[in-house]
Amino acid sequence: MEQIKTFLDESEIPRQWYNVMADLPTPMKPPLHPGTGQPIKPEDMAAIFPMNIIEQEASTQRWIDIPEEVLQKYLLWRPSPLYRARNFEKLLGCPVKIYYKNEGVSPAGSHKPNAAIPMAYYNKVAGTKRITTETGAGQWGSALSMACQMFGLPCRVYMVRISYDQKPYRRMMMNTWGAECLASPTNLTQVGRNVLAEHPDSPGSLGIAISEAIEDAVTTPNTKYALGSVLNHVLLYQSIIGLEAKKQMDKLGIYPDIVMGCCGGGSNFAGLALPYVADLFTGKKVKIVGAEPTSCPTMTKGPFAYDFGDLAKSTPLLPMYTLGHDYIPAPIHAGGLRYHGMAPIISHLVRESFIEPRAYDQMKTFEAGIKWARSEGFIPAPETNHVIAAVVDEAMRAKEEGKEKVILFNWSGHGLVDLSAYDAYLSGKLQAYELPDEEIEKALLAIKDFPKP
Repeated sequence: MEQIKTFLDESEIPRQWYNVMADLPTPMKPPLHPGTGQPIKPEDMAAIFPMNIIEQEASTQRWIDIPEEVLQKYLLWRPSPLYRARNFEKLLGCPVKIYYKNEGVSPAGSHKPNAAIPMAYYNKVAGTKRITTETGAGQWGSALSMACQMFGLPCRVYMVRISYDQKPYRRMMMNTWGAECLASPTNLTQVGRNVLAEHPDSPGSLGIAISEAIEDAVTTPNTKYALGSVLNHVLLYQSIIGLEAKKQMDKLGIYPDIVMGCCGGGSNFAGLALPYVADLFTGKKVKIVGAEPTSCPTMTKGPFAYDFGDLAKSTPLLPMYTLGHDYIPAPIHAGGLRYHGMAPIISHLVRESFIEPRAYDQMKTFEAGIKWARSEGFIPAPETNHVIAAVVDEAMRAKEEGKEKVILFNWSGHGLVDLSAYDAYLSGKLQAYELPDEEIEKALLAIKDFPKP
C-alpha cells in the first residue's frame, strides 16, 4: 500500500527546527511595547518567559538544533505517520490524492506536545520552578501537563470555562499528568475577578485565560508562562511536522499541489505549512490554505492591526489579524479555534498573499468530519474537521477543473475526548453560526486608537 508508517525510522525525525523568519522576502512589523509604542526588547518579556525562549522568539537563524533531551521525548511517537486517505478519496469521487500527517498519535492526542516538550525543557534548564498556561479545547493544556511531568515541573492550567464544561476528559487528562486545571475566569486573579463581576456567567475566552495565566506567572516567584500558539517560538517548534512530511513525501516521489491546515492561533497549520512556504519563496508552486471557523473569522473578516494577545493587555502589541482583544467568541465546539487573533507570522504571510484563508461553519465541518470517520475510521477533533471541510472543497474544485491534484493536510488531533460535540451534531443540537459584521465592528472599537502597522 502507498503509505508511510515509520514509527521506528528515526532518520525521518529532523534534528533541527526551521525558522521561517530567516527567509521572509519582506520584513515583519515588530511587536510593540504597550507603554512606549517602541519595538519590544528582550528584557521586556523576561517576567513572562525564560531568556532562552525569548532568544528563540527574536531569532532570525534559519536552523535551530533540537536538544537531545527533547529528541528523546519526541521518540515516544515521532516520526508521526503520513497516510494516504484512499477511502475518503473513493467517497468523494474526485481526481485527488489526499495525504495527511497524523498528529493524533502523540500521547496527548494532538500536535501540541511538539511545542510543549521543548518549552518545559527550556524552562527547566533556565531554572523555572513552576509553569502556568491557558487552554481552549484542552489540547494544549493536556500536552503541557504531560511535558511538565516529564521534566518535574508543577503546572497550572486556566481552561476556558465553556470548554472546561464541554470537555471534562481533557481536564482529567491534565489531572492524570499531575497538573492543576481551573475553569477560567476564576476568582484567583484580578483579571478573573473583574470579568466575573461584570459577567458572572462568562463562558470565558482564550484572551481571558491567557491574562489569568500571565498574571499568575508574574506575581508568583520562580514561575513562568508558556503559550501554546501564536508566538514565533511556538511555530518554530511545530515546524517538525512539515519537515517530516517533506522527507516522507520525498520517499514517495510526490510533491503536494495544496497544503492545508486548520487555524486557531496558527501553530498546527504553521507546523505543516511553513517548510512549504519556504519553497514558495524560491519560486516553487504550491497553494497553501488555512481554514478557520465562521464564528471566529480572524483572517477572513478581521483587519490586520496591532492588538494585544490577551484581554488584560499584558502582552506586547502584536501585528496580526484580529477581532479585538476583548472579543468573546461564540461557544462553538472547536474550542481550539476560538481565539481573537492570529500568529503574527501567519498574519504577515496572509497579508503578503502567500497563504489563502477560508472560513467554515461548524455544520459543514462536522459533516466533513463524519464522512471522514465513516471512511477512514479515525474520528477527528472538531478543530481538525475545519481543514477536512476545506479538503472537500479542494477535491470538488479539482473535479470541476478536471485536473488531478495532490493534497497534503495536517490531521492535527483525534476527537475521542470530544464525542459530546459529535453527539450534539448527530442529535441535531448544533447550528450553523456566522459572526455578524456589526459584532465585529463593535469588538474592533477596542483597538481604534492603537498604532497602525
